[in-house]
Amino acid sequence: MNYYAGLDVSLRSTHICVVDDNGELLAESKTDSEVADIIAFLDELDVEITEVALEAGTLTQYLTYGLQFAGYEVVCMEARQVKAALSAMRNKTDKNDARGIAQLLRSGWYSRVHVKSIESHQVRALLSSRKAVLTKCIDLEQEIRGLFKVFGIKLPPKLGHGSFDPKVRPLIEADETLSQSLLPVLDARLVLYHTYRELENRVRNLAKNDPVCQLFMTAPGVGPITALTYKSGVDDPHRFKRSRTVAAHFGLTPRRFQSGEIDFDGHISKAGDANVRSTLYVAANSMLTRSSKWSPLKAWGVKLAETRGHKRAVIAVARKLAVILHRMWIDDAQFRWSTEAARS
Repeated sequence: MNYYAGLDVSLRSTHICVVDDNGELLAESKTDSEVADIIAFLDELDVEITEVALEAGTLTQYLTYGLQFAGYEVVCMEARQVKAALSAMRNKTDKNDARGIAQLLRSGWYSRVHVKSIESHQVRALLSSRKAVLTKCIDLEQEIRGLFKVFGIKLPPKLGHGSFDPKVRPLIEADETLSQSLLPVLDARLVLYHTYRELENRVRNLAKNDPVCQLFMTAPGVGPITALTYKSGVDDPHRFKRSRTVAAHFGLTPRRFQSGEIDFDGHISKAGDANVRSTLYVAANSMLTRSSKWSPLKAWGVKLAETRGHKRAVIAVARKLAVILHRMWIDDAQFRWSTEAARS
């Protein structure tokens, strides 16, 4: 007989429920959200657990890799689908959620979520750290700008991050009162900027030494940030049967609603990884506005912008770019600038 274990995971504790083929309860318990504690409970049952299921969440990678290393077949379920299935229960408790997840696993009515590799999460951690430090640096710059306006000091609207400190520091040091209040803020901002530059160099070196990222960067508008973000977001290109599916996975396709005689397409779904979607949008916008070299993709986007508007054209180009990058990855081919090269 097959046995199925459902885990309802929170940060501190995890509820476990084990059922058999007929849906009969075998055992349930509450443990700490640690791999060793969960494995200890499952091993004490002295039965062969066919599969272990849990919802996608913050501890998904930690628990999945730990349980897989112990020899268990782990299934990560799509959280929104699990929520919809469990909403029919009268009482919402962690114990009942674990039972519901076990029953969903037994019945097979679930969507499986791909658990990314450790390498992808390490890249995402580097990119997230860079973005967080840059955001705080910009926040302090805007705070200094706002405080300057009270004293009638107007900074240039376009002032680069590198030239901000040489421009602002003499203005602050010239006033003793401003020095007491703003100089520490400016010093903190300078430390953040140096940290950002260090992280930026690490990102560029990582992309420079990655052959897949170098392949991506042959496409117009695609730089180190976009290449690393896209690669870590996809993780495994072979998990998509068709390249067109990648655009829908990252929420770049229109959302559709159909019910009876009602059938219409709305705005893009914005599903999936928002960082990948935003970097693809930036790359597409750079292709249309900054890239001087023409390609069939850029010509199509410019023509579309004339009839549908610039923003919609950028989204459409970003959608096509997501598909093209995936096909480049699968075929191990560089970006094709001309129609003749594509035909060959």
